Amino acid sequence: MATSIAVKPDGTPLSQSSLADVKELWSTSKAKSKHGESRLFYGVGDRKQTVLALGVGEKEPKTEYEKREVSRKLAATAAKQLRDHEESIKIDPVYSAHAAATGAHLALFAWNLKTSDKAKTALATAKAAKLELASDASIQPLSIDVGLDWQTGKIYSEAQNLCRELQELPANLCTPTVFCERAQELFKGHANVTLNVHDAEWAKKERMNMFLSVAAGSDEPCRFLEIIYEGAVDKQPIAFVGKGITFDSGGISLKPGADMKAMRSDMGGAANLLSALHAIVQLKLPVKIVFVTPLTENMPSGKATKPGDIITARSGKTVEVDNTDAEGRLVLGDALDYVATTYHPSTIIDAATLTGAAMIALGQVYAAVYASSDDLWHELEAAGRAEHDRFWRMPLDDEYLNWINHTGADLCNTGGRYGGSITAAMFLREHVAGLACNSKDKEPTDTVRWAHIDTAPVMQYTKALNDYERVGMSGRPVRAIIEWARQQSQR
Repeated sequence: MATSIAVKPDGTPLSQSSLADVKELWSTSKAKSKHGESRLFYGVGDRKQTVLALGVGEKEPKTEYEKREVSRKLAATAAKQLRDHEESIKIDPVYSAHAAATGAHLALFAWNLKTSDKAKTALATAKAAKLELASDASIQPLSIDVGLDWQTGKIYSEAQNLCRELQELPANLCTPTVFCERAQELFKGHANVTLNVHDAEWAKKERMNMFLSVAAGSDEPCRFLEIIYEGAVDKQPIAFVGKGITFDSGGISLKPGADMKAMRSDMGGAANLLSALHAIVQLKLPVKIVFVTPLTENMPSGKATKPGDIITARSGKTVEVDNTDAEGRLVLGDALDYVATTYHPSTIIDAATLTGAAMIALGQVYAAVYASSDDLWHELEAAGRAEHDRFWRMPLDDEYLNWINHTGADLCNTGGRYGGSITAAMFLREHVAGLACNSKDKEPTDTVRWAHIDTAPVMQYTKALNDYERVGMSGRPVRAIIEWARQQSQR
């Protein structure tokens, strides 16, 4: 058994009194008491434990949110450093058991398909590690941790790790069909979950012409996945709509070859919301959620949609396809109209790796949010802050429509370089039934709240930010979405 322990600058344990021996060991190790500084000791205490001491530093975190982030980072460091020493690892919660569980489990994520003995051993070591909360830890619970504990942190992080894995899978191993099969495995045995997998014929009957126009170029069968979770029967549903492009070549408007392989994760929106829903089901939150995702590849061929083609969307609006590489908004547009008119949800949240413009604007720190409701924005922002899985609000003003309504169709699927992420969001907005802008009433009002999350900025990390935010597909913003749903369930 190995354990981590957070210590004050003088070596005094922050919470675990049974490991008082660490204070003297810390002092004699000539530690400089910097935040995150670590020392590994063997044979500590009566149980002769392997102990990793981690300094919290001189500066006390000012807010409870900062205390949570310190807990995540120190727990992540502990998990990474101790996994090679012992299979069973006890984690000091520092300030928050929920946050510590999150950081520790995220830090141990590993994925590869390598066949060497070294790679297999490293993967097996990470997967074999058993993390648990240090039983003798005694901390003052944070006020923002009410209803949260080690187990909830584990569920949140496992959902993010599931999303990471789905996004890392190559496109030949995560086709639309395989994605649906994985979803069936995940939700098998849950009595309050209904799962339906629809094919192209069903989509044709539903008039999902934009979705089918993207699928036309691929030999891989498209799928429309629909999952209904009835954690509460008498509540108006919440709708999750995820972009499910399992590989995006750009179609006829072919992308450059450099790093095109990253487009295996263009189903990140679907992976995010599927993973979040799985956690919500495990947490048994009293909410009703409808999740849908149009799943297809975007490929060039003799059957593929061509630039200049005009399509009639499910919403009835005509759309000119100026660029076939702006396909995400096409599949999402039909899905948004379907879920809004079929289920009449109170709130719709869509997530998509939609635009490079959002990546340029926000880098790899914030996901972009376009919200029709100030209240919905504030709820999402609060959930993102709580999980340090952050959002940044972007504009959604009518003037931006001028860039996508100037062709021979009602809408054009691109609006040029300026405000590219914004015009993409505006395109989606035009297909959300229930918003006042799409109503024909003389005095229209919003009957639904809608938010579009452009997850492209946080799709992957090209540099590690810390021990729980590694290089590779990030799985963000899964935790923020789960937390938003949890907070909604308490309203």
